[in-house]
Amino acid sequence: MSKRVVVLMGGFSAEREVSLNSGAAVAAALEKAGYAVATIDVRRDLRTLIAGLEATKPWAVFNALHGRFGEDGSIQGILDIMKIPYTHSGVLASAMAMDKPTARRIFASVGIPVAEGRVVHKSEVLAGDVLPRPYVLKPLNEGSSVGVHIVTEGDNAKPMGEEDWPFGEFALAERFIPGREITVAVMGDRALGATEITSDRGFYDYTAKYAPGGSRHLVPAPLPPEIYEEVLAFGLKAHQALGCRGVSRTDLRYDDTVAGQPGRLFVLETNTQPGMTATSLVPELAAHAGIDFPELVTWMVENARCDG
Repeated sequence: MSKRVVVLMGGFSAEREVSLNSGAAVAAALEKAGYAVATIDVRRDLRTLIAGLEATKPWAVFNALHGRFGEDGSIQGILDIMKIPYTHSGVLASAMAMDKPTARRIFASVGIPVAEGRVVHKSEVLAGDVLPRPYVLKPLNEGSSVGVHIVTEGDNAKPMGEEDWPFGEFALAERFIPGREITVAVMGDRALGATEITSDRGFYDYTAKYAPGGSRHLVPAPLPPEIYEEVLAFGLKAHQALGCRGVSRTDLRYDDTVAGQPGRLFVLETNTQPGMTATSLVPELAAHAGIDFPELVTWMVENARCDG
C-alpha cells in the first residue's frame, strides 16, 4: 500500500498563487514517485484544515505553503500538536527565519555578514530618510520580495504612504548592497550549489521572480572559485544557525562593484520553504547536482518529522 502524503498549498498570504503552483508541481512529482497523494487548499479556517487532515490520515505532510501562517511556524505548530510528520523546518526555525530582524541577529552572532540596518517605525519613514541613500525598506515578515522598496538618489516619492503599507507599524531598513544576486540551496547537511539571478528589471522583485522571462538563472553561479565556496559555506551556516531541517534556500548579495578590490558577500535571508515547481531555484540546483524533481520531493517526505 502506498504511503499517503497530503500536500498543503494555497494559504492566505500574499504568496498564495505561488504556493498553489508549488503544491501542484509537488503533488504531480510525488504521484510519479509512487505515493498516494491528496491536496488541501488551506484557507483561514482551522476546523476545515484539521478535519481534512483527520479524514485523510496522512503518513506525512508536504508543506508547500509560502509566506505568513504557512512558513512562519503557525502551521508547523498545528502539525506538531496532531503528531503528523511534515517537510521543512520546525516551529522555532521557521519563525526565526521568517522574522527578518531575528534572523539578522542570529546570522551576525555566528559571523555571517549582513547589511547594516535597523527596525524603523512607520512614522520615521514618513518623516524622512531613515538611512543614507540608497537603502532598502522591507516588511519584517514577508517573503518573495513582497513590499520591498529601494529608496534611491533622486527618488522623490515616499517609500510608503499613510495608508498603503499593509505590513504593520514597523519596517526593516537596510543599506542597499550593489552587485549580484546569488542564492544557495541546502539539502539536509550539504549545500547543493549556487545560482546567480539576473533581471532586466534591475531588482529581483516579485514580478522578476514569477513572471515568465522576468529573470535568468545562471547555474552554477559564475563566481571566482573561492567566492563560490564561501557562498556555499554561508548558505549551510545560515541553515544550521537557524536550526533548519530538510531543504532551505539562502539569498545573498555579492558586491564586486569596486574596481581593484575583492568582492564582499552579504546574506539577506533564509527561505525555509522555497518555491517548489520543477523550474524553481532549489529544484534547478538539485537537478544540477544530479537529483531530479521526483527524487528531491521523495527525499523531503522520507525525511519529514514533527516535534509532537
